[in-house]
Amino acid sequence: MPWAARTPLAASPSDGAPTRVTGPERPGRSEPAGNAPRSASLRITESPQGFAQARDFTRRTLGRWALGDRGDDAALVVTELATNAVLHAVPRPGADQTGVWLKLTLRRAHLVCAVTDQSESPPVCPRTDGALEVHGRGLRIVEALSEHWGWTLSPAGKTVWAMLPALPRPTPSAWHGLT
Repeated sequence: MPWAARTPLAASPSDGAPTRVTGPERPGRSEPAGNAPRSASLRITESPQGFAQARDFTRRTLGRWALGDRGDDAALVVTELATNAVLHAVPRPGADQTGVWLKLTLRRAHLVCAVTDQSESPPVCPRTDGALEVHGRGLRIVEALSEHWGWTLSPAGKTVWAMLPALPRPTPSAWHGLT
C-alpha cells in the first residue's frame, strides 16, 4: 500500500493490531497544527474480530481527535466499507500486498473514511426495492451517512472512501435563533 509504506507503525495499546498514525499534532490540543490533515490507519483482518477492531479503532481515533460524537456514524460507514472489501474484493493476480486497510483522515471540515483492497472491481450499489433484503444495503447506508462517497483505482488496488462532516450537526436548540 503506497500510503501505508510511508507512515510509521504504532502498536495499539488495547489490542496490539498494527496501526499507522501520521500528521502533525500539538501536545495537549485536540486539533491538528494549522490546516494539515491528521491520519491513522489499520490493517483489517478478514474476520468478525477484524470488523470489531476496525469499529473500536475508529471510535478511539475519533475520541483522540475530539470527534467522539461522530463515532457511531463513522463506525457504521467503516464497517460497511470493510465488509464490502472483504466479501467482494478479488485480489489481482500477482498483487504484492495482502489484506484490507482502513485509513481515517481528519481534514478541516471532513472526516474521510477510506478502505483499500487489492481488487480493481468497482463497488456496486444495487438498487432494489425489497425493504426486507438482507444484502445490498451497505453502500446505501454509506451514501445516507456521508456527504460524499466514491472510489479510486491505484497500482495498489481500489480505495472506496466516504466523507463525513467533522463539524457538529446543528441541534434543534440552535435553530431557535434562526426563526
